[in-house]
Amino acid sequence: MILAPVHRFLEKGGKGGVFFLHGDDEFRKDEAVRALVDAHLDPATRDFNFDVLQAGDVDGERLASVLATPPLMAEWRVVVVREVEALASSPRSRELLVSLTASPPSGLAVILVASIPKGSSARIWKDLQTKARSLEISPLSPDDVPGWLLERARETLGVEVEEGAALALAAAIGSDLGVLDQELQKLSAFVRDGAPITRKDVEAAGIRLPVQDRFQWFDLVGDRRFPEALKGLTTLIGQGESEIGLAIQLGSHLLRLGIAAEGGSAALEAVLPPHQRWLAKRLVAQARRWTLDDLSAAVDELLRTDRLMKASGVSNEQLLEGWLLGLMARDRAAA
Repeated sequence: MILAPVHRFLEKGGKGGVFFLHGDDEFRKDEAVRALVDAHLDPATRDFNFDVLQAGDVDGERLASVLATPPLMAEWRVVVVREVEALASSPRSRELLVSLTASPPSGLAVILVASIPKGSSARIWKDLQTKARSLEISPLSPDDVPGWLLERARETLGVEVEEGAALALAAAIGSDLGVLDQELQKLSAFVRDGAPITRKDVEAAGIRLPVQDRFQWFDLVGDRRFPEALKGLTTLIGQGESEIGLAIQLGSHLLRLGIAAEGGSAALEAVLPPHQRWLAKRLVAQARRWTLDDLSAAVDELLRTDRLMKASGVSNEQLLEGWLLGLMARDRAAA
C-alpha cells in the first residue's frame, strides 16, 4: 500500500529529489519512509542502491560521498538520513543538505527524517520545509485513533474491524500506533477468515478494556441517555479522565451534533477530520434526538460549567454532574 501523502508527493512532483519528513509520530514517519523507498527501488537491485545513515554517526565528508554515488544497474538510488537534527550544528552538513534541495543529482532520492527540537529557530528547518518536499507527520489525536484502526485493518491486513472493536482498542491502548498495529495483527490472526474483528474478539484476546469507555460515554450523552452517562462519569473520573478535558470534548461533540441537525451528513463530513468521517452516520443518528434549541441550551450551560470549573471552589466532578442533571431535568419537564 502506498500511503496517501506519499502518493500525493509522487503524483505531484514525480520521483526523486529531497523529501523532508518531520514531526513526532515515529510510527507513521517510518511507514512514509518505507513507502518512498519501495516506490523508488527495484527489489532486484535494492541492495546496491539503498543507504541508511544515522546523522549523528557521519561527518560532512562521508555524507557528501554517499550522496554523490550514482545508481548502479537501476534508475534510482535512495539515501535515507535519520535524526537530521544531529547535523543542525554542522555548517558544512547544513549547507550540503540545503544545496541538495536546489539541484539534486539525477537518479537520486534523499529522504531526510527529523524530529525538530521544540522551540528551535535554526534556519535549516525553515530551509528544508520550504525547499524540500516537506511533510509534517504529527501524532494522531485520541479522537483520530478509532478511524485510523478501521482504515489500517482494511488497507494493510484486509480485514474489517467493527466500530465497537476500534473504539474499545483505542480506549484500552491509547494513541501508541505501534502497539495498536501489533494488536491488530494478533486479532486478524485470531478471527476466522473473512470475519470482522468484534469487541468480543478484543475481550477474548485478553486486551484489558476500561470499565467505562470514554468514546461510548460521549455517545451516551449524544443519545440523551443521561442517567447512564451520570453513572459512567464517576467511573471515567476514577480511571483518570480530566473533567475539564471531558467538558471540552463534550462541547465539540455537541457542536458536531448541531451541524448534523442543521445540515445533515454532508455538512458534518465536510468539517470532520479525515480519520473521523466514519463518525458521521452515528452522529447524524444522535442529532435526530435533539432540537437546535436543546443543543444551544446544552452548549450554553456547558460553557458556564467550564467557567465555574476554572473559578469556583466546587469540585469539577460535581459541576459536570450538575450539567448532566440539568439535561435530565429538561427532559422530565418536556415529558
